[in-house]
Amino acid sequence: MGDAEKFVQGLAKTDILGSSAKKERFTGRPFYIDYDKAYLLVADAWKMKVGGIPQGAFLLAFYENEEKVREALLLRALRPAKLPTDDDIISSMVEYYKDSVKTAGKESQLDDFTRYEFGFSGLECRVLGTFYTDKNGDLAFGADVENFYSAHNYSVYKPDCQVLEAIANLRDCGAVPGGPIDVKVGSVRYSSSRRFQEQADDVPVYISPIDFLGKRTALFGMTRTGKSNTVKKIIQATADIGAKATGDVLHPKGGEASSESFTESGIPRYRVGQIAFDIDGEYANPNLQDEGTAIYEMYKEDTLRYSVLEKPGFRVLKTNFYSDVAVGFEMVKTYLGNDDSDYVRSFAAVDLQEPEDREDYAAIARYKRRLAAYLCCLHQAGFSAPKGLKVFFDGNKKIEEFAPGDPKGGLTLDKATGWFTTVWDNYESHPFFKKYRIEEGHDWADEDLKAILVFLSRKSKPGGSANVSGYKKLRGMLNLHTDSADRPFQVEIRDALRSGKIVIVDLSQGDPTVQRLYSDRICQFLFDDAMSRFVGNKPNNFLQFYFEEAHNLFPKKEEKDLSDVYVRLAKEGAKLNIGLIYATQEVSSISANILKNTQNWFIAHLNNDDELREIRKYYDFSDFAESLLRFSASSDKGFVRMKTYSNPFVVPVQIDRFIVAQNSHEKS
Repeated sequence: MGDAEKFVQGLAKTDILGSSAKKERFTGRPFYIDYDKAYLLVADAWKMKVGGIPQGAFLLAFYENEEKVREALLLRALRPAKLPTDDDIISSMVEYYKDSVKTAGKESQLDDFTRYEFGFSGLECRVLGTFYTDKNGDLAFGADVENFYSAHNYSVYKPDCQVLEAIANLRDCGAVPGGPIDVKVGSVRYSSSRRFQEQADDVPVYISPIDFLGKRTALFGMTRTGKSNTVKKIIQATADIGAKATGDVLHPKGGEASSESFTESGIPRYRVGQIAFDIDGEYANPNLQDEGTAIYEMYKEDTLRYSVLEKPGFRVLKTNFYSDVAVGFEMVKTYLGNDDSDYVRSFAAVDLQEPEDREDYAAIARYKRRLAAYLCCLHQAGFSAPKGLKVFFDGNKKIEEFAPGDPKGGLTLDKATGWFTTVWDNYESHPFFKKYRIEEGHDWADEDLKAILVFLSRKSKPGGSANVSGYKKLRGMLNLHTDSADRPFQVEIRDALRSGKIVIVDLSQGDPTVQRLYSDRICQFLFDDAMSRFVGNKPNNFLQFYFEEAHNLFPKKEEKDLSDVYVRLAKEGAKLNIGLIYATQEVSSISANILKNTQNWFIAHLNNDDELREIRKYYDFSDFAESLLRFSASSDKGFVRMKTYSNPFVVPVQIDRFIVAQNSHEKS
């Protein structure tokens, strides 16, 4: 019997409102309760009996005044609270200490009454919600308090392992956790020190892959705290549920298909595509730090790997800039995006889209001139062109008198470069251009062509000297070009994802500019494809995007550009069945537009107050702020605070270690 089956059977037998209130699990009595907080009186003896009360522990406060009121408040232990008698107790302790009286141990010289008084303390708790029986007699949970009674009517108990399992895996959507589609992700862990916890059985924690499909998921924590391990667990869970799809494959171009994303049994109708942007290369390649736990090793048959460099087993992320002009020019614009030079901005703003109106011959003629001049820029920059490539465009008889060659009959790139350069050198001085401007009411060369000619000639003004870098700025992109005639890589990636494959884009050997270039381009292409299907009333299968070191790619916190592709993925991805999973060290490094749309959170060790201030803004993570700062990044790997879409509150979890062997789990 598997973990999931055991859990379902155990949950059916768990009576949280009955069996939880066992005498040996008694923990304390509240002396104050309101809608948000509860303050408890606890004793050292009660703590020892239940195995301690670590910070963050779940407790249950039962109403005991009437049998017919079957409800329990779910509490979380936060911090010590002051008792009304504390001042007197402290005063007495100080007096004893001054007298060097032994106050603890077998040789304590305190009388029984004083020792008894010293053993009590206060505990502040957060009220997370209420367990109760509904009108059908079934157990229900509400994430608030509908009513509270006088504090003396409650007794507080620490759940045993079976009840804690039901609490930690609670779903607010009514689904039974641990069921057939759920995946064990780890076990409940309250604290870094584990003297008491090691003596108790592990309490499994499950995640529902449905929580991640089409949702936004964040993983925050310092380096080597287990973020990548958690991402791999999510990829594994998603691949497993995707394999249970009905078998329908969503054709990239549409076709007959159901508009429903899930079947009646609650699994995805179509296989789930997953793409990981692997900046460190740890998903595509085995690595010694994680003992060779690469996603590729587990799913070799269903995984395609791409790299910016040619290496065995990888497809190369290169574009033929001559045959795939639109994609190539988009990459050029991204590459030049940080250059503020006026002439560069003008070049990047050029329209190289072919006119839709095939009857607008003037627009087509202008487009062909722009395209030919742009290809000449590539040629001058050193992009290898297909053998014998010629460009065709409309020139003018008068121009051909001083610019040799017949463009309409076709020119090689060398001759076309000479033709355009000659035109630019004579553009202000030759009578033809002046006369054309007067007779036609506009220049022979439109603004886009002028911008390209500046780039090609490296002359900011016609007839001037070469005073700008121009096409030389493109030489940093030469390694992104291929002269092969294969399908563009982004089309291959789209088709693989639509058929439910895993795609790993290894960016580990690219500089930050190249990493951002490829990530932006692929994401934009897939987003546009999904939006096109959505607008065209065609179904989208779920596509899951994974970003390691997301701070290198995502917009910064202060950036407000809502058109950024990552912001659009976060804000609009849900309707397109696009999920976003991102990992980084700092909460404050991510745009608020992305954070505010994130439903799933995994928080590991954070090392400064600035990050804690950010994390306090979301859900009930403020309860864990101090502990996130305290615990060790090196010895507590995989120890996270987890809030998923269907869980009503944060759960502290030790994430299981991802290993290649299926159905085998070890602790991090």
